[in-house]
Amino acid sequence: MEASNAVIKLVKVYKIYTMGRQEIRAVNNVSLSVNSGEFISIMGPSGSGKTTLLNLIGCLDRPTKGKVFLDGVNVSSLNDIALTGIRRDKIGFVFQQFNLIPTLNAIENVELPMIFKGIEKQKREMRAKKLLELVGMEDKAAHRPAEMSGGEQQRIAIARALANNPAIILADEPTGNLDSKTGRDIMELLKDLNMKGRTIIVVTHDPVVAEYSERIIRIKDGKLDVS
Repeated sequence: MEASNAVIKLVKVYKIYTMGRQEIRAVNNVSLSVNSGEFISIMGPSGSGKTTLLNLIGCLDRPTKGKVFLDGVNVSSLNDIALTGIRRDKIGFVFQQFNLIPTLNAIENVELPMIFKGIEKQKREMRAKKLLELVGMEDKAAHRPAEMSGGEQQRIAIARALANNPAIILADEPTGNLDSKTGRDIMELLKDLNMKGRTIIVVTHDPVVAEYSERIIRIKDGKLDVS
């Protein structure tokens, strides 16, 4: 898919791992464009390469071959310092395991990305409070992760993903550790963020989750399944 307003573009991307004499093509000649403001689901069975693909889009990994463009910039050619800046400023990550810092309370977890960006304490506290209100967790500001349910932790994780106001949210199985009702609540929250203009990409194996997206990309054995 070609698009003049593509915020993400992959051109003939490969991610190849070598195990002994065996070559594993986790991502195999993938070309893909994602428009600004789209909501996309990447679906595929376990081991299909969907998380590897998300990691390449999110600058968490580099392609073995091919190019990844973000806002027109070839990020596959950037050094580690530049990639760290892109992840910090342009992308928010939401994970299946929540990945909250257990020793920090909710508001401190949300503030953390802003500390790395050098935002002063008063401003980041104000923004963290607003983000907790946005995800309906303002009453949990002083609670640590162990004192919250899975759904509450995931809402905090989404607030943290929004800390530096990224245009893109990447979510890897965001409902995988949640019951079905809580999972629907999380997907409604992501859908609302999309309606406000953010680009959302969700990796999932769950067709119910995929129904929230505008477009479903299927991957099998590292290749996009166009059948």
